[in-house]
Amino acid sequence: MTIDLRPGERIDDLQRNGYRIIQDPSRFCFGMDAVLLSGFAAAGEGAKVLDLGTGTGIIPILMEAKTKAAYLIGLEIQEESADMARRSVFLNDLQDKIEIINGDIKEAGDIFDAASFDVITSNPPYMINQHGLQNPESPKAIARHEVLCTLEDVVKASARLLKPGGKLYMVHRPFRLAEMMVIMHDYKIEPKRMRLVYPFVDHEPNMVLIEGVRGGKSRMTVESPLIIYESQGVYTQELLNLYGY
Repeated sequence: MTIDLRPGERIDDLQRNGYRIIQDPSRFCFGMDAVLLSGFAAAGEGAKVLDLGTGTGIIPILMEAKTKAAYLIGLEIQEESADMARRSVFLNDLQDKIEIINGDIKEAGDIFDAASFDVITSNPPYMINQHGLQNPESPKAIARHEVLCTLEDVVKASARLLKPGGKLYMVHRPFRLAEMMVIMHDYKIEPKRMRLVYPFVDHEPNMVLIEGVRGGKSRMTVESPLIIYESQGVYTQELLNLYGY
């Protein structure tokens, strides 16, 4: 399928099912955190999945490749990113499985029916404040800093939109782990599974993957660490498997 590219855009191979994605490096390109989240998250056969803050659609596309979910929706506030995501969906002929909606996470409860999703994923902005930002309205700033939505916005929307027993999957930074758990608990999404991600075996973790269940009971499993590099520039086999190698 022929898809028009805007100035500055490129098409990247995702190494999964022959899928590709349209990106613009001057705006924002997906990172390892999105790949790790798609590997950590699960969606059963026939599941309906929502990705909050989908960017250029990387997580719904990867989730479609690795699960038997029936339908996936990506919600993205930035029209230019949503447009790239839509064109990537058509590029991969996935328009019958994936829908991209341009909208605000804070208004997700009005966009979608309550308790209508089995799974919600999100790779939200990590940074709390806007200190030092020269242009808070830039696409990269919006993706990395809580300019247009907060962690609580994501959890609040998930609490409304998940079915009872539905699962929320997020990737975030360990320095906000306590806050994540408190907010999830306050909105009755109980943390159930967690995995810390380490750049090297002897370094501190720099990412955390977490699963919460709407209305779940209090009991959490901490999985074995995920190590990114065996040595400088050499990925571990587990990381390579996530990337499809």
